[in-house]
Amino acid sequence: MSKTHFGFETVDESEKAKKVAGVFTSVASKYDLMNDLMSVGLHRVWKPFAVGLANVHEGQRVLDVAGGSGDLTKLFLKKVGRSGQVILTDINNAMLRVGRDRMIDNGTPTPTAQCDAEKLPFPDNYFDCVSIAFGLRNVTHKEAALREMRRVLKPGGRLIVLEFSKVAKPLEKMYDLYSFKLLPKMGELIANDADSYRYLAESIRMHPGQEALKQMMVDAGLERVEYFNMTGGVVAVHRGYKL
Repeated sequence: MSKTHFGFETVDESEKAKKVAGVFTSVASKYDLMNDLMSVGLHRVWKPFAVGLANVHEGQRVLDVAGGSGDLTKLFLKKVGRSGQVILTDINNAMLRVGRDRMIDNGTPTPTAQCDAEKLPFPDNYFDCVSIAFGLRNVTHKEAALREMRRVLKPGGRLIVLEFSKVAKPLEKMYDLYSFKLLPKMGELIANDADSYRYLAESIRMHPGQEALKQMMVDAGLERVEYFNMTGGVVAVHRGYKL
């Protein structure tokens, strides 16, 4: 049986999805609070920047893959207006419920679908934009997910990937200290779950760096692929087009 990584642990490919599901089911209720604490609020800058790069307009269709609690969905809804559509998806039911309820509470109910990024239940050439924020590193077969996201894009559509990436060299020691010492402790104190946040730190280190992810997007058939580093490379936004 093929192997993959779950953080620093090597597991059977068939086990990874279940393990990731366990992490996000555990953290769902505290996910937004922990995002604020973990990023010192910077995720509220990173996400609007990514949505701005998507350059979506009134009346367009957007698919938010692994959209969780709906931060990007909320921002995209403002861009596409009443004549457009944003579909929020996540493989994890607990996270998807948080996002769905949040949209309803905001007075902007939007379609939701529980689905796997590797097997999207949408037709070819359907969306003007597809986004995935802080979700790709948790996917077992990233190449398959990238191909699927390209498949459902219209010609001229763009894929936006916002993800933790490889930090600049001078930041590495400080970032490691934060990730492996402080972050699990915060998870333990706030979410009563140190292990899940230790996994999140490990998953970041196992995710492809900026250039490697750019090449993966090219190999998936996307064109004009480029990336934008933010906060010293702590995160990067990759953008590619289906031409």
